[in-house]
Amino acid sequence: MIQAAIAALVSALAEAGVPWMIIGGIAVIARGVRRMTADVDAVVMGDAIDIDSLVEVLSRHAIEPRSPDAAAFARANLVLLMHHVPSQVELDVSFGWTSFEREALAARTVIPYGTVEAPMATPEDLLIMKAIAGRPVDVKDGVQLLVLYPSIDLVRVRRTIGELASAADAPELADGLDEILKQVPKRKTQRKSKKAPDRSKKRR
Repeated sequence: MIQAAIAALVSALAEAGVPWMIIGGIAVIARGVRRMTADVDAVVMGDAIDIDSLVEVLSRHAIEPRSPDAAAFARANLVLLMHHVPSQVELDVSFGWTSFEREALAARTVIPYGTVEAPMATPEDLLIMKAIAGRPVDVKDGVQLLVLYPSIDLVRVRRTIGELASAADAPELADGLDEILKQVPKRKTQRKSKKAPDRSKKRR
């Protein structure tokens, strides 16, 4: 069912011609984390399309607002609350305006989710999003992303989170990353084996 909703979203946003990507649980699963989710989260470039035009193109692909005031809600909160009518899967489509979201959209890659291919946020950018969200499920996702992708640039991750926290005047946004790092299993380092004594030499 979720694959049908993603396929409809892919078709709609291809028609709209806007830069976009899937984030949240679906992107985390596509990147290899084992977990469950029942909805789809996506982000579009904020200045690439207006809200009414986006609603119109989504509706042509059986993706309808979840409430009559969805457009007004989107203007106030920068997220469209939609659902795919045939599958009844909920889709939240947010508008990205920050420099981080622009960078993340530029770095997105197309990968499969089951039989459907869609642009997804990179593991590094997903870690940033999960750390900022900071809920227990997000912390768990962040831990698994770091286990699967140990080469993630943590310097960039911490810097970006710091910039976003400063812009929002919310220093507590940095706490999520600390919690994730605290829970990442420490790698076992192989101890150098001591050289066995040479017992072939006779004692003097």
